[in-house]
Amino acid sequence: MSSTYQAIISDIHEALGIPPSYADDRKLSLQYDCQHLKLAGLDIFDREVKMQKAASQDGIELQLVSAYRSVNYQEQLIRKKLVAQQTIEEILKVNAAPGYSEHHSGRALDLTCPGAECLEQSFENTAAFAWLQEHAGKYGFHMSFPKNNIHGMLYEPWHWCYKQKDS
Repeated sequence: MSSTYQAIISDIHEALGIPPSYADDRKLSLQYDCQHLKLAGLDIFDREVKMQKAASQDGIELQLVSAYRSVNYQEQLIRKKLVAQQTIEEILKVNAAPGYSEHHSGRALDLTCPGAECLEQSFENTAAFAWLQEHAGKYGFHMSFPKNNIHGMLYEPWHWCYKQKDS
């Protein structure tokens, strides 16, 4: 499946005008579409529910904006932005190329809280973000795209990813 998947991703990238050096330039790993998602209450991760419950006990309401995204969904997201006259360079500062989004893995969460604008850097000024910085690691989550990250992505204080334990 690996070489077939990589070929599919290469074809999508070529059609979208994403350079072949994208993954190497951005230091991003290929992400495979999750095959076994779990529905746990209103969210898709048992882990997130525990983190959400802990935040709630501390008076913080974490709300899920986005979680799993397929490669096809990511491709369509980028196509819509291209149609809206955004350049591929602009798009790739805020959206990972298909095949390289952590959302494909089923482990990434985009979070917000009441009163915050969704998917905006101003989320960093919320009590929810402060809580995540202090506590998310206890639940296996880390912020993937901090300021000045090595991936060339814009700062995304709302994007948190569960790190799988090494076997």
